[in-house]
Amino acid sequence: MLLIKNLIYWLILVISAPIAFMITVLSLPFPQGPNKIGRAWARLLLWSLKNIIGLNYQLTGRENIPDYPAIICSKHQSGWETLALQEIFPLQVFVAKKELFRLPFFGWGLKIAKTIGIDRSSGAKATQELLKQGMARKQEGFWINIFPEGTRIPPGQRGKYKQGAARMAKLLEMDMVPVALNSGEYWPRNSFYKYPGTVEVIVGPPIAHDSGEYAELTARCEAWIEEQQQLINGKGPCAAQTAFPPPSE
Repeated sequence: MLLIKNLIYWLILVISAPIAFMITVLSLPFPQGPNKIGRAWARLLLWSLKNIIGLNYQLTGRENIPDYPAIICSKHQSGWETLALQEIFPLQVFVAKKELFRLPFFGWGLKIAKTIGIDRSSGAKATQELLKQGMARKQEGFWINIFPEGTRIPPGQRGKYKQGAARMAKLLEMDMVPVALNSGEYWPRNSFYKYPGTVEVIVGPPIAHDSGEYAELTARCEAWIEEQQQLINGKGPCAAQTAFPPPSE
């Protein structure tokens, strides 16, 4: 039965992706149009996960979401949070690898939706580009979503927290909002299967951009996220999943 449910979910995704892309292109003349279409598509997939697979989520800390644009600093375990964070937070743009822009429909849609694309191999130039694009997105009223560990991390493990989010926070004068979650325990990396259950998401109090230097802000974000992870780790069917490669940085 789980196989059939997953087949239906993937069918919905494959059919809806090109349709959503075409609608996204048509929405270009409208303010924030592509991002609103992207959020609608994300909600369609979340609805499918909930009603077909049986994968839902529980949100704690909604009251911590500020009423002004900020930088979302979330744990990254699977593709699930790229959908759910769009429903949980206001309109946002992601920080992502430029290579993703080459993916048919999905990647093209990311680029149209003003995703902040970075080339991690370009060093200091990547930081400059991150800030340049980030300032443009802030002026357009978007939140910015960046995964501080820089890549997906297996459930129960911790990656190296980079200072990119803290740099953006201070230079763009945007607070950081930490997010803990255990999505990888239900949506393993590179797996065809998504499993039923309830992903736990915890949103923390904003970390003021002027409350410390880069290293201090990064350390506070890491400490809060990893402390919350200890409360929600080990509850999903794939909690012991260790197939992720270790971070390269």
